[in-house]
Amino acid sequence: MSNTILPDDITELAKRVVEENAAIGRKLATAESCTGGLVAGAITEIAGSSAVLDRGFVTYSNEAKMEALGVAQDIIETFGAVSIACVWAMAQGALKRSNADVAVAVSGVAGPGGGTQLKPVGTVVFARAFRNQEGEPEGELKFFEGGDGPDGRAAIRRQATLCALELLLP
Repeated sequence: MSNTILPDDITELAKRVVEENAAIGRKLATAESCTGGLVAGAITEIAGSSAVLDRGFVTYSNEAKMEALGVAQDIIETFGAVSIACVWAMAQGALKRSNADVAVAVSGVAGPGGGTQLKPVGTVVFARAFRNQEGEPEGELKFFEGGDGPDGRAAIRRQATLCALELLLP
């Protein structure tokens, strides 16, 4: 797949996301922080993605998460932007503000700065929400190694993009 600006593994996974969601008529939305639109960008690399991607939100600042996605200020103040509670609220907000059937949200510490003892560089949280979903929130915290290397930030963002794309597979 050399006819793309993104790495082959990301493009190949995005192709599966588009094909498999198109096959079941499912629309997607993304709510991205540390990936800065890479998930939506990967999906739009694929011809036919307009049948699947409804919209993407890049909400890098806390203010953007609150204004564009309706994340409650007390969630950010209590748990932080890099928390399951925050990404769950981001995913819910993306659904409420789109025509999507499923939304994925991602927030994390890509580095090289910004990490803390509780949330070191490489900490990334994900959530997936379905329209009219009942039950418990779906969220996951992952720690990606390599944040301290020379290409650490890129490595973390790449791994986070792959993980978010996987969450969009039916």
